[in-house]
Amino acid sequence: MRILFLGDVVGRAGRAAIADRLAALRAAWRAEFCVVNAENATSGAGLSMAHARLLLEAGADVLTLGDHAFDQKDMLSGIEGEPRILRPLNYAKSAPGRGARLFDAPGGRKVLVAQVLGQVFMKRAFDDPFSAVDATLRAHPLGGTANAVLLDVHCEATSEKMAMGHFCDGRASIVVGTHTHVPTADAMILPGGTAYQSDAGMCGDYNSVIGMDKAEPLRRFVTGMSRGRFQPAEGEATLSGLFVETDDRTGRATRVEMVRDGGRLAPAGPA
Repeated sequence: MRILFLGDVVGRAGRAAIADRLAALRAAWRAEFCVVNAENATSGAGLSMAHARLLLEAGADVLTLGDHAFDQKDMLSGIEGEPRILRPLNYAKSAPGRGARLFDAPGGRKVLVAQVLGQVFMKRAFDDPFSAVDATLRAHPLGGTANAVLLDVHCEATSEKMAMGHFCDGRASIVVGTHTHVPTADAMILPGGTAYQSDAGMCGDYNSVIGMDKAEPLRRFVTGMSRGRFQPAEGEATLSGLFVETDDRTGRATRVEMVRDGGRLAPAGPA
């Protein structure tokens, strides 16, 4: 199966790039299934249901969230009616929505998509991500109920993401990091057949401070004082992510490539 994953969509620039270019990007990579992290798509913090619909209509099969999952209040109720949106597995058990789900893919195949939040350097404590992921992978074994398994690891610490990759090696097709908005150059296939990248990067304007207009972050770093809220940068966005091809029988990755489309980062096109 040919699977495309795109990192955190940031603000209007990221949404516009998805709306304008995702269909062509899917065609270029011949992607059969597409997952997009959208937790910063609305004003840089959270995802509204209106913007969720826009991203789904643009060609995303599944949207994942993160620590800002419910910053937009209509998501609290909206996520219950839209199974294609996933919040983290290790949120409070009373949180609405689900953190993992089996989705249909072309040819009668099934893809398990899940998301989990890290604990290291995060602003609030979340339940143990490793036990949450372990239970989910045991319930949906790769090559059994799931033809492919994608795990979005929403973490601050690279070490925690790497540990999760090795923890899932051979049990997931793809383990890909999100949250830091900066793409890492470590896309690889681990020994057990799991495609891994520490961070997919963002779908946003890279002439920024991790997707935000430079003025306010610079002011805070230089002076230690705040004058207002962070606002997403609105220049041309780069779509950043990961492309993985898997073996339909085993679910293991056979090819992994970083994706860069448009904007300020050097493009990497399909072979």
